[in-house]
Amino acid sequence: MRNHASALLQTGKVNQLAAGMERGEMGRDFFQRDPLSCARDLIGCELIWNSCGGVIVETEAYNAIGDEACHCFVRPSVRAFVERNHAGAAYVYFNYGVHWMLNVLVKGRENGFVLIRALEPTRGIALMRKRRGVIDARQLCSGPGKLTQALAITGRHDEMDLCSNENYCFRKPAASIDVVADERIGIRRSAHLPWRFTLSDSVHVSRKVRSARAQLPAAP
Repeated sequence: MRNHASALLQTGKVNQLAAGMERGEMGRDFFQRDPLSCARDLIGCELIWNSCGGVIVETEAYNAIGDEACHCFVRPSVRAFVERNHAGAAYVYFNYGVHWMLNVLVKGRENGFVLIRALEPTRGIALMRKRRGVIDARQLCSGPGKLTQALAITGRHDEMDLCSNENYCFRKPAASIDVVADERIGIRRSAHLPWRFTLSDSVHVSRKVRSARAQLPAAP
């Protein structure tokens, strides 16, 4: 049987889901772990971005070591970013000159990033609709470029500390949820790694799961 949180996401009762969230923000210690654990455990959490926000339904993990798809593999500037920032810092970059991408820095036994790929909107929905120019809630944040447009995230938010401001933070889910692992999207290098995580049966993900894996995959 699917848990209560998953059922709410399926039926679209976003206001009930938002009301059920705990008020406590997630501390820095959450992000002082490896990328895979953080990416998996962020599913079901709520991302607060000023007056807007939503439940995280899709993430991807990127490992600073041994993962050719991670920016650390080819960009010295990103390796410097990791060195000078604390865990929980926002890493925001412009992708292919088209849209911004929101990542969070994690620094634990292994360093890396978690890409926030999709949300189910829970607050500020009218404003997000205005920014996106769409009405369907499923299309507001169902992709990394869509969610940054909906939340008005740009390069000015790069290196923002997401562990010290209640207006820009992550909040824990009120209940456990079902998470599915799958291969990452839109990459060529290290594409075989099942480091994409989604909320089971969510209609707000960017793409349907192709080959679900129930267990947390091992790091290389």
